[in-house]
Amino acid sequence: MDHGPLQTTSEPGIVNVVIDHPPTNLMDGSLLMGLRGLLDTIEGDPSVRVVVFRSADPDFFVMHGDVELLAGLRPAPAPVREANLAAATLERLATAPFVSIGLLDGAARGGGCELLCAMDVRFGTERAVVSQPEVAMGIVPGAGGTARWPRLVGRSRALDILLTGRDIGAAELLALGWLHALGPSESMANEAAAFAARIARIPAASVAAVKRVVSASLAGIDTALVAESNELGRLLASGAHQAPMRRFLRAGGQTRHGETTRMEALVEAMFESPDVP
Repeated sequence: MDHGPLQTTSEPGIVNVVIDHPPTNLMDGSLLMGLRGLLDTIEGDPSVRVVVFRSADPDFFVMHGDVELLAGLRPAPAPVREANLAAATLERLATAPFVSIGLLDGAARGGGCELLCAMDVRFGTERAVVSQPEVAMGIVPGAGGTARWPRLVGRSRALDILLTGRDIGAAELLALGWLHALGPSESMANEAAAFAARIARIPAASVAAVKRVVSASLAGIDTALVAESNELGRLLASGAHQAPMRRFLRAGGQTRHGETTRMEALVEAMFESPDVP
């Protein structure tokens, strides 16, 4: 069964999802709608204990949000009481009754990183790299990243990651505990499969109950997501994001070559602005 860019296969207790959204696995409306459709299908299916996500793209798990689209947005800065569509969709994944596992072999920046942050467990290879470059663009990570990173790695590490926009490699991600395990591609996939198979043997009600209690122990994410959505809306309304996002695109952002060979330069290009105080 396919849900737009998400191709799925099933085995007892497990749904395997391949993200295949050429040319670069961009986190856009099509991918989000595919994820929502997948969740609509499997959230209420008690036979599903585990969902494993991997990418068909050799370079990107998921690239990031559509900067060309975001650069043109300037909504009215009206406060909201609910998280935006992207944040709400990823929160559905985070609170789903099944365990979600991400296999990262390549890059996941911006929205792609936020998608992985919303998953329960992450496995990676030595090629794994993530970042949140949104602040350099004049906004904040607005699909849950600003709210989730402190929960995953603590406040000071989160501030480092969110405010520098730097690439974080596999070894550091493992040391931070963000990655559950790290290894060569084949062994990583095998270890993730064994982990999924073990959970798939557990009664679905127990899996869901454990997730609910763990989430309750952390509490407060809804308020944080609404605060994040308000901050994102305010920054978009100001228009301050448009110039750095245009510089990002002119420097080669949102292209395979640019983001596989010179991501640090792309981030630096966004900082090169006389209008940043």
